[in-house]
Amino acid sequence: MYGRSMSHAAAKASIGDSEFDRDTTVTARAGEPGVYDADLSAGWTIITAVNGGYLLALVGRALSSALPHPDPLTVSAHYLTASVPGPAVIRTEVVRVGRTLSTGQASLFQFDESGAEIERIRVLASYGDLAALPDSVHTTALPPVIPAYEDCLGPEAGPAPIPGSSAIVDRLRLRLDPATAGWAVGQPSGKGEMRSWFELADGRDADPFSLLLAVDALPPTSFDLGLLGWTPTVELTTHIRHRPAPGPLRVSITTRNLAGGFLEEDAEVWDSADRLVAQSRQLARAPRVAAKPS
Repeated sequence: MYGRSMSHAAAKASIGDSEFDRDTTVTARAGEPGVYDADLSAGWTIITAVNGGYLLALVGRALSSALPHPDPLTVSAHYLTASVPGPAVIRTEVVRVGRTLSTGQASLFQFDESGAEIERIRVLASYGDLAALPDSVHTTALPPVIPAYEDCLGPEAGPAPIPGSSAIVDRLRLRLDPATAGWAVGQPSGKGEMRSWFELADGRDADPFSLLLAVDALPPTSFDLGLLGWTPTVELTTHIRHRPAPGPLRVSITTRNLAGGFLEEDAEVWDSADRLVAQSRQLARAPRVAAKPS
């Protein structure tokens, strides 16, 4: 079992007062049931686009408010157009309500210069109560083998960031496994792997909504294949399996197949109690820029 290292002695933000919570706040619109207003923060951007995991957490909060069950269990999202910082509206619909599960759909819209709505992301999700799930576990899955937190690499160990690309990095505490960080110095392994410790920068412990962020917060595995550049998500499905224990998470992402300009990424998120708390698969467009040889 992994514990929190001594480098994590800084004061922690509690759930409700962290930057992540403030930036994923949704406000119910008066007189329009199921409609929520939001503001997409520039703090979660990659170059100029808003991170897909952050968007998923934002829409996830809206669905949690709209549905009778509190926790996302499975969330499938199609990313239709690139989101940008600024105002947004989330329109939700309750599809079905059962005793242990409720299902809803939601779309996030932004506005063009004329004020017309542009759909950015469409989500279908089932919600339940993670606290009510049985404790029995039968699995062959094993936690990723990753060096101790202090032996992994933070952003300060890599090259200077692309201007405008590092906003999200400032809000996360990522420590990459050195075996999956060679791309940062022009030496990608070619295996299509990424492993990292993950926390929010203010130390706020993870919950189901930050797990929706965690599955899409690491550098893309295409970097480890020697392809540097924007890797936009086309579709992302996430399964939340357990409410995470306090402490840093370990995230492992792999790609086995890059073909036709697209790649898949399979992610696992493990908590400090060695439990698999989230899984995901996404389809993304591969970058077209190859890394320069060192």
